[in-house]
Amino acid sequence: MSSGLNNKAVVLLSGGLDSATALAWASKHQGWECYTIAFDYGQRHVVELQASEEISSFFEATQHKVIAVDLQAIGGSSLTSDLDVPKDQAESKSIPSTYVPARNLIFLSLAAAFAETVGANKLVIGANVVDYSGYPDCRPEFLNSFAKTVALGTKAGVQGADFEVVAPLLQLDKSEIIKLGLSLGVDYAMTRSCYDPKDDGTPCGHCDSCHFRNQGFAELGQTDPLLNRPQ
Repeated sequence: MSSGLNNKAVVLLSGGLDSATALAWASKHQGWECYTIAFDYGQRHVVELQASEEISSFFEATQHKVIAVDLQAIGGSSLTSDLDVPKDQAESKSIPSTYVPARNLIFLSLAAAFAETVGANKLVIGANVVDYSGYPDCRPEFLNSFAKTVALGTKAGVQGADFEVVAPLLQLDKSEIIKLGLSLGVDYAMTRSCYDPKDDGTPCGHCDSCHFRNQGFAELGQTDPLLNRPQ
C-alpha cells in the first residue's frame, strides 16, 4: 500500500439505518470504491445480516464480507446474552445494557485488517454522538485514537499508509441522517435497526434503536417504511 490517501474504503455495514447511510455517503457522495464488512457476533437481531448483504449489493460495493465473532462467549450485553433489552428508556442518561463490551474496538480492528488486504486506508463507520445512547465507542475521541493505533500497529501503517477513520454522521441527529440518506438514494425499507425484532423481523417499536429511528422519521414528517410493510 502506498502512502497517502486513496479512493478505497472499508465500510462497517451492520444493515442498520446509520451504516447504510454511511455507505451511501462514501459511495455516492465521495465516489470511493467501497468494501463492506458485517459481523455475525451472536446478536439477537441477526436479521440485520441479510439486510447488510442487500444494501452492499444495492450500492455496488466491490466486495462484501461477513466475519463471525463469538461475542456471546463474553456476554455482558442484552444483545448477546439472556438479559432483557430495555424498552421505552431511550432518554436515560446511563449506558444501556445494549452496550456490547468493546464492540467497535473489535469490529474496527477486524475492518483494519481487511483494509490491509484490499489496499484501503479509510475505515468508514456510521457512529454518531447526538443520539448514540451513551456508547463510549461512538465518541470522536475513541475514533481519533483508533486511527493512530492502526497506523502504529499495522504493516501498512509502518510502511507509510495514512489511515483515517471516517465518521460522516458523527454530529448529525437521526432526522439529519435520514435526510442525507434519502438524498443519496437509500431505501430505508431495506435496513434493519431494531435490537429485539419480532420473529418475522418487524421492529419491536420500543427499544432505544426503534425510538431514535421513529423519532427521526417523525421529525421529517414521515413514517418509518418498516412500519408500513405488508404483513
